[in-house]
Amino acid sequence: MLQTTTAPAVQYSISLIQDEARELVQNGAISRHQPIYVLCQYIPAREWSEVECELERCNFLLRDCVGDLIGNERWEND
Repeated sequence: MLQTTTAPAVQYSISLIQDEARELVQNGAISRHQPIYVLCQYIPAREWSEVECELERCNFLLRDCVGDLIGNERWEND
């Protein structure tokens, strides 16, 4: 019997999605004011449905702002 090995898929928890979004905002790739669906540009298409399901499970809509997803930012030098 042939067995194929494939890389395990990334499990997208809400905290991982928030961390990814936070990093993209900090790097200036996206804005806190953009809708969450802009994240699809940075997540592989084959994994996007899992991200959508996790967001929905946590009561986030794709039209919600990224800022709603990542919450308040903490500033170390205030």
